[in-house]
Amino acid sequence: MLEVLRPTQEPGWVLTHEGYSVLTESAVESRFALGNGFLGMRAARSTGRGPTWVSWLGYIRWASWPRCYVAGLFDMPNTEPPVPALVPVADWSRIRLILDGEPLVVREGEILHGMRRLDMRRGVLLSEWTHRTPAQVTAKGHELRLLSLADRSVGLQLQQIVLDRDDIDVRLEASFGLAGVGMEPVRLENDLGAWRTEGTGKVVAMAGAASLHLDGALADPERPFPLRWIWRWRSKAGQVAQFARLVAVARAERSEEDPAPRAAATLTRSTSVGWRAILKAHESAWDAHWSDSGIVIDGDDDLQRALRFAVYHLTSAANPSDDRVSIGARALTGDAYFGHVFWDTEIYLLPFYTAVWPEAARALLMYRFHTLPGARSKATLGGWRGALYPWESADTGEETTPDSVLGPDGKPIEILTGKMEHHISADVAYAVWQYWRATGDDDFFRDAGAEILLETARFWASRAVAEADGRRHIRHVIGPDEYHEDVDDNAFTNVMARWNIGCALEALDLLRKGWPDRAEALRDKLALDDQELDDWRDAVARIVTGLDPATGLYEQFAGFHSLKQLNVADYVDHALPIDVVIGREQTQSSQVIKQADVVALIALLPQEFPGQGAEINFRHYEPRCAHGSSLSAAMHARVAARLGASDTALRYMRETASLDLDLDPNSAGGVRIAGLGGLWQAAILGIAGLNLAGDTLELDPKLPPQWDTLSFKVWWRGRSVGLSVSRPMLEARLMAGDGMDVTVAGVTQHLTPGSPLRFEL
Repeated sequence: MLEVLRPTQEPGWVLTHEGYSVLTESAVESRFALGNGFLGMRAARSTGRGPTWVSWLGYIRWASWPRCYVAGLFDMPNTEPPVPALVPVADWSRIRLILDGEPLVVREGEILHGMRRLDMRRGVLLSEWTHRTPAQVTAKGHELRLLSLADRSVGLQLQQIVLDRDDIDVRLEASFGLAGVGMEPVRLENDLGAWRTEGTGKVVAMAGAASLHLDGALADPERPFPLRWIWRWRSKAGQVAQFARLVAVARAERSEEDPAPRAAATLTRSTSVGWRAILKAHESAWDAHWSDSGIVIDGDDDLQRALRFAVYHLTSAANPSDDRVSIGARALTGDAYFGHVFWDTEIYLLPFYTAVWPEAARALLMYRFHTLPGARSKATLGGWRGALYPWESADTGEETTPDSVLGPDGKPIEILTGKMEHHISADVAYAVWQYWRATGDDDFFRDAGAEILLETARFWASRAVAEADGRRHIRHVIGPDEYHEDVDDNAFTNVMARWNIGCALEALDLLRKGWPDRAEALRDKLALDDQELDDWRDAVARIVTGLDPATGLYEQFAGFHSLKQLNVADYVDHALPIDVVIGREQTQSSQVIKQADVVALIALLPQEFPGQGAEINFRHYEPRCAHGSSLSAAMHARVAARLGASDTALRYMRETASLDLDLDPNSAGGVRIAGLGGLWQAAILGIAGLNLAGDTLELDPKLPPQWDTLSFKVWWRGRSVGLSVSRPMLEARLMAGDGMDVTVAGVTQHLTPGSPLRFEL
């Protein structure tokens, strides 16, 4: 066992945190969290922590926040305001070590050594500690934990413990932490438990098996309660206690379904092959993912590490086998945002999955297809047609953004994002189109994607109202810049809406040509007649965009240019966000921007910025942005990279990387998965200039002078392509699939198996 507890020795693959501080512990637990898209687990210490339960005392700070999650497990807690939230399941990792009747806990005695390592190469959490008790007994422990990427229902925990004293009365308890689980138990057996959510009626079953070897000899446990094991022995100095635990989890969507047999069968299969086989299969699965999604940078060790951290969490967050769930704003690493899904998924995460893991991208988009009824209902409720996706979504596709929250003074604050941040419908449509263009997945386009495009276009055509000036306006919205609410004609929203409608018209033409029967059936299903299509074309022609043709500058929204100018640079040293420092009223009356808005539009639709348009708009809006969102810096990095401003791009990339790697206290609620997706985009879509949506695989690299090479792989229409960018050239190798065209900086060549291409840069 000791061998598998050692981390990867190759530099750059292991993140290390030494020591313990209540101020950073919860952030460490997020940063080093484990996941496989179905299960998530925060990196809380398993041994030496006391129990945790939900407290109503707001002034108490938990020293640790252990949490285990199952994707899609939502229920309505007794909160104000009432919104669905991801339900934590039983914490199956906790171990209690009791020495001569006294429990070993962090707050008592002395921690001589404590270290946690996230081995990203292997996808495992490694811990080691040395604890001297008040009775001067020294205990040493090493641990490995994982959530299997080879079998997403399975978790594994290994721990080795050694004491330095003879004749200590040792009691080791391994249990599933059941207190505080927001579900009612429906089945509790020795090795199996099942719980049901009270509101949604979802059921989770968890099965467990545990063993302990003392100097290689198997010890028999006491079983006083379901899912609890107790071992007792008299210690010998240097004696090695080796503990192993397997867990199997299954979820059912309806209360009448029983997932327990599936969990039990998975546990039986896992125990029969043993933990070594579980670990080996998991490591092999990670090997395969790193082969497809790994990024290698020569010349920048810090960003190399940051991009591996990003890819680690992006890989940990997705599950291509379940198209009924999506990825929340903090994935399965923390409780922030209740596990809700935002536009983050489509705009910040989907490019990664589309490029390196198309099966995961497809599942995430099918979640949006399955939740179309909820989007249609929201549009109807607002008096519009088509599909308006919720700003915050859980499992049903209904809007889950709270209407209001209580402020520090106890007064309600109205939340307008759920009512006005409508650009998400265009964001979903954008992800659909990008995925189909990159993959050539005609089945998805025909059976799901086209309907999303048409229904979101229908929404925008009804939302863009013709007025006396002869133009069509989209009023009362919130753009990505959430510092300014209830604005008219937000450029990002309007241009994306116009693109959405135009794309839907193109999609319908493609259906007519390629699948005429499907086109007719879809038009009949949606009652889409020629008169409505003419209205769509009118909307494309007349929607206000905010572009001044004379200057090439977009106005972020109607009236933005007339707001008071504010020197954002004067506030960069403040610890608090700028809107808190200057107040809500001054923020809304000033040209201060929360996050990339017009800048995000440059990234998504560069064709809307011909000539020097991208440069003009970036230089105008970049100094006005306060980056009050973790989404912002990475998008600025991507655009700066495309403009060749490599120093600016790298500065923003490092800023994004620091959010979770430097243990920002806000990381306690979970890693900012969208920022990590944005970091990948800055490197691959920005610096490498990758475009998967063209008629060929396209690249236009702008390598920073600090970097010697940038190497990565992408999937494009069923082919795997290895790419390496260096100072004088780009090399492309076809790793799998048929020959294809590759375009680099406007030059197109044909790539065939066994014959790499080299492009002079």
